[in-house]
Amino acid sequence: MSGLENNFTPKLTADGSFTFTSKEFGESFHSHYGAKQESFLKFVSPTQLATVAQKPVLHLLDVCYGLGYNTAAALQTIWAVNPSCYVEIIGLELNPSVPQAAIAHHLFDDWNCNYTEILTQLAFEQQVQTPCLNAKLLIGDARTSIALVHQSSFQADAIFLDPFSPPQCPQLWTIEFIKQLASCLHKDGLLATYSCAAAVRTALLAAGLVIASTPPVGRRTPGTVAAHARGVGESESRKEGAFLQFSPPSLYSPLSQAEKEHLLTRAAIPYRDPQLSDSAETIVMRRQQEQQASSLESSSRWRKRWSSENNLG
Repeated sequence: MSGLENNFTPKLTADGSFTFTSKEFGESFHSHYGAKQESFLKFVSPTQLATVAQKPVLHLLDVCYGLGYNTAAALQTIWAVNPSCYVEIIGLELNPSVPQAAIAHHLFDDWNCNYTEILTQLAFEQQVQTPCLNAKLLIGDARTSIALVHQSSFQADAIFLDPFSPPQCPQLWTIEFIKQLASCLHKDGLLATYSCAAAVRTALLAAGLVIASTPPVGRRTPGTVAAHARGVGESESRKEGAFLQFSPPSLYSPLSQAEKEHLLTRAAIPYRDPQLSDSAETIVMRRQQEQQASSLESSSRWRKRWSSENNLG
């Protein structure tokens, strides 16, 4: 067994696909409900890639490339619809041994994935060029890499925002980082993330995006989709525009009254990283200090109020 295989142990999830656990962050890369289904239902579907693939050229930004599942699901979806679609992908990944270990463990064998060769080259060489694909994997701190993406004038039709959870990896959920992502999102593009944390949604709104909820996948809480306001319709006011109805309704739900009120609690105080260089501990401490000084309603009080009124739990 190679060193790559030793570093990560595949863990079976409920849909038959495998994931890894990160020792550094103390979390699995996917939920136990299904790693493969997460890629399709939390990222590919909310960004409407099957529709966008009808374009001759499609740009994708995969933040926290990880095992490569989200990119794999994207390619499967795009080329099933339009085999001649030219795809440009930029993946951001801190640890190159993660996608390499996914290949070493043959984790795509059970996917019936047609593009394992591409994923293998991307994992080990960080670049793939074919007649229908230009893919790059930028290794390092995503806060540094996103500046390179921005400087290249890359405008993504879809952004997958898939870091570890905000408490464990706050540096990729800050207002400042998400503003960088928003600047790389095409005016008609969509950003999808599994998180519905109030602090994350506040950061998306602060970046000038409008948001909606996406259906829960393997858990009770929804994900979030975001877009530039002009991408989903115009509104007279920012406050009104922040919760515009996305289309089609089967994919997105406007924020409920409970969700909107959650954005008025201390939980919605965002993570901040002014120079995009602070440690996770510093970012968490800064937010905790801001929360302690805040007069906003506590999230526990919000939760209790909505639980008793609407049985939200």
